Amino acid sequence: MDESGKPQDPEESAHPQPPNPPGPSDPARGAGRTRPSGSRPSPQPAPKDQPGRRTGGGILMGRPFGVPVYVAPSWFIVAALITWVFGGQLERVLPELGAGRYLVSLFFAVAFYASVLVHELAHTVAALRFKLPVRRIQLQFFGGVSEIEKESETPGREFVLAFVGPLLSLVLAGLFYGGMELVEPGTVPGVLLAGLMISNLIVAVFNLLPGLPLDGGRMLRAVVWKITGKPMTGTVAAAWVGRALAISVLIGLPMLTHTGALGNAPTDLGGADSITDALLAAILAAIIWTGAGNSLRMARLRERLPDLQARTLTRRAVPVEADTPLSEALRRANDAGARALVVVDRAGRPTAVVRETAIVGVPEHRRPWVPVSGLAQDLKDGMRVSAELAGEDLLDYLRATPATEYLVVEETGEIYGVLSTADVERAFVAAMARPS
Repeated sequence: MDESGKPQDPEESAHPQPPNPPGPSDPARGAGRTRPSGSRPSPQPAPKDQPGRRTGGGILMGRPFGVPVYVAPSWFIVAALITWVFGGQLERVLPELGAGRYLVSLFFAVAFYASVLVHELAHTVAALRFKLPVRRIQLQFFGGVSEIEKESETPGREFVLAFVGPLLSLVLAGLFYGGMELVEPGTVPGVLLAGLMISNLIVAVFNLLPGLPLDGGRMLRAVVWKITGKPMTGTVAAAWVGRALAISVLIGLPMLTHTGALGNAPTDLGGADSITDALLAAILAAIIWTGAGNSLRMARLRERLPDLQARTLTRRAVPVEADTPLSEALRRANDAGARALVVVDRAGRPTAVVRETAIVGVPEHRRPWVPVSGLAQDLKDGMRVSAELAGEDLLDYLRATPATEYLVVEETGEIYGVLSTADVERAFVAAMARPS
């Protein structure tokens, strides 16, 4: 800041999945899973809500392995859609059920999403095994998402973390297939087991496609990372394959459905089924394309996060006592070439940080009669930042205790200066704006 109080510039794993699970006579339709499209700086922990309560993430259903599981409101839409579509198929396969077929269809929808939850729990358990924090699991319109807050440290762990989800889906498909051998094939249990077997098989196959943001894309990223030694190179390769995959889905899925190549009856180009398949392909392609792009942006963010260092972003500060007039404090700061003020007690211990926005709001003619104590924010727990913090650790620390300014200290406890969140934000934006 200058004497007028004006601020100065500082130095500068969504995996989509088809929403309609296969029915007893429709093996072409399936579902996959959703995962984070690239990790991001770790958000604050989810609130400790009670099961069944509504939060920003949806309805909290429980905390397996200590990770909250939410059901988003959009899940009820797709559950109703699955119930209606699967019920129509049951009418052809088991006409004797009558209206009861919709109750069976609802059970199928719940069982299918239970399978998706198992898929996500596989990722969660693997992440926790590798000491990677998991914020939450959310079941939503296009499946599930495991919000893993940090990237894997090695390509091997990245590969394992991505592979365990499809692996569990394959295991579930095998278990349901084994169950089919124990029941009569034209019965309600037989039809349900067949539908769940096909659903989980398609979940696994779809997610093994080698493009971000799918699990197969993360596996491809791990392989390229291992070969080149550069995680960013792996992300770029897998993201562009993901974009190619999105185009293939957009064009190829309607064509395959129209020709009957997926085992279903050929459809007319102008028919309702053809329009539905084209719409589904467009939605899937958009999600995959967007997820691939997000993966690239998040990878670039992580690559540049180390540039955010508390030491280099900190403003030099001068200590002043609480009863010092603002005009005198600003004069001392300008004489010392400092841009921040720290309030100290008689022993020189810091007690508060003067807020820059408060200084700007005081007219110049009033500053000789305004003590700095009236413009200061008391130092609370978490407002003392180590000068050595950088990158994601710095962002996590600031996020844990939101404030406009922080006191930056050396390891010895000596005052180093004041860190403004505005400076951090500007540096962050500048780092992201630099060309790759």
